[in-house]
Amino acid sequence: MADVIRVPNAKIALSTASVYPERTPDAFELAARLGYDGVEIMVGADPVSQDIDVIERLSEHYEVPVLAIHAPCLLVTQRVWGRDPWAKLVKAQKAAERLGASTVVVHPPFRWQRDYARDFETGLARMRDETGVAFAVENMFPLKARGNDVVPYSPDWNPIDYDFPQVTLDLSHTAVSGSDAMEMAVKLGDRLAHLHLADGLGVSNKDEHLVPGRGNQPCAQMLERLANNGYSGLVVLEINTRKAASRTERIDDLAEALAFARLYLAASR
Repeated sequence: MADVIRVPNAKIALSTASVYPERTPDAFELAARLGYDGVEIMVGADPVSQDIDVIERLSEHYEVPVLAIHAPCLLVTQRVWGRDPWAKLVKAQKAAERLGASTVVVHPPFRWQRDYARDFETGLARMRDETGVAFAVENMFPLKARGNDVVPYSPDWNPIDYDFPQVTLDLSHTAVSGSDAMEMAVKLGDRLAHLHLADGLGVSNKDEHLVPGRGNQPCAQMLERLANNGYSGLVVLEINTRKAASRTERIDDLAEALAFARLYLAASR
């Protein structure tokens, strides 16, 4: 019997961070031009990324749905949407509900956010009871300092062993942490609800977010595994194109990343 090509229900989205230093409106334009299924909004310094009214108009204009919201929880976005981390998550939840996004991506708390870190698991559980939006906690990575691992996150950089029903697996972060991405996917099972697809070479303290296939991470194998398992979460291309020599080169990188994802997300059995 001939192999049957199985294409899962998973949609492929473009992170708005992937077009930096271009801006959020450019991400919508390029997602529409290249044929992405939607976008993930990285809420950051770009004022447009913070304005849900404008995001809604962009989505309607380009006919590109917003599929996920990445809450502003990076070091460089500590003051975006205020300084209260819970208020940021509530705002991200409301934005997702209004825009029809299924997922809010959130990082583990920083260690100095003591109150937030102490209540993080129970607080997320409470919020899940109030909405249909999934809060997918992302794997991060330790930092290297004088040969030692420094973990700036609490309870940990790795969410696998904690009670988070939904997790985001980022393959650039697995490169930095030296983790076995496939083993992590196996351990997560159905809790793997969101994939940040990117590549990396495992350079210490360097979160590279390369185009899939340009590093040493099992990007193809991961997509094939998800396809064979009938994965229905999101695959989000979160790549770094800031060093592109021209807009044409940036577009080529985004097109190559999408083609890679579509190719390997179709599994044969």
